[in-house]
Amino acid sequence: MKPTSISIFLADGIPDGVRIIEKFNWTGRAVVASRSQLASALQRDEFSRPGVYVLLGPRDSGSRRIYIGEADVLRDRLKQHGGQKDFWTQLIAFTSSDENLNKAHVRYLEARLVKLAKKANQWQVENGNEPAMPALAERERAHAEWFLGEMLVIYPILGVDAFEDAAAEPTQEDRPEFHISERGARGKGREANEGFVVYAGATARIEETPSIHAYMKDLRKELKSRGVLVQDGEAFRLTQDYRFDSPSSAAGVLIGGSANGRITWKTADGRTLKAVQEAREKNA
Repeated sequence: MKPTSISIFLADGIPDGVRIIEKFNWTGRAVVASRSQLASALQRDEFSRPGVYVLLGPRDSGSRRIYIGEADVLRDRLKQHGGQKDFWTQLIAFTSSDENLNKAHVRYLEARLVKLAKKANQWQVENGNEPAMPALAERERAHAEWFLGEMLVIYPILGVDAFEDAAAEPTQEDRPEFHISERGARGKGREANEGFVVYAGATARIEETPSIHAYMKDLRKELKSRGVLVQDGEAFRLTQDYRFDSPSSAAGVLIGGSANGRITWKTADGRTLKAVQEAREKNA
C-alpha cells in the first residue's frame, strides 16, 4: 500500500454530525450519518444518485451487525430502511461525485461486499441472501473493482472491518505470537492494527463464570450462532482466525469470564503482552 490522502468534511460543523469522506484523485464520496441524522442527510445531493450503503449496529451490543444494500436512487431506498430495519444506528453510503456509477456498478459492488463480509465472518451480516453478481463487460467490471478497492481503504478508517479477513491481515516483525493457557482456555494469537487476532483451533471453556459481563456472554452466543465457535468434545473450538476488539475480549471469550488480556496473553518465553508493549514503547 502507498501513502494516500483522505479528507473528512464536517457538513454540520461538529465532529459527530454528518461527515463527507473523499480520497485524493478519486471520484468516490462517502456520506456518514447516524440514524437520528437520516432525515437531514437525505436532503444532500449524493442521495439522489446510484450508490451502495451499509447500515451498522452499535459496537457495544456484543455482536457487530451490518446490512449491505444498493439503490439506483439512494434516498428512496434509505427512506424505506428508516422504518423497516430496527438494529442500525449508523449509515455509510458511497456514491460517485461525477455520476460515474450506474445501477449495474452498484449491484456489483453490493454483491462483492456481501461476499467479502460473509467470507470474513467478522460481523453478523443481516443480508439473508447473497445477491447475484450482475454481468458486466470487462471494462465495467475493472472500473467497479477499482472503485471497490478505494472503498475498502476508507471503511476501516470509519471503524468498519467487516470486509477484512483476519487471517489475511499482515503481521509486523516486532509483534510476536502470544499464547493463552488458563482456566480451560488454550490458543495462540497476535496483536492486530485494531484489536487482537486469535488463530483458528483455539479452545474455549464451555462453562461461563457467574460474574461474566453481559457483553461477553452475548458475544460468545453470537459467535456460536455463526459457527465461529463450535462445540468439540468438552470445549468450544474456534473455527477461523477471528479479530476481537481487544486482547481482553479475546481472552474473555476463551475463558468464559472477565480477563485482563494484557496479562493473560504471553509469549513463548513467558513475557506478558503488557511487558512486550511497554518495552516496545520504551525503545520507540
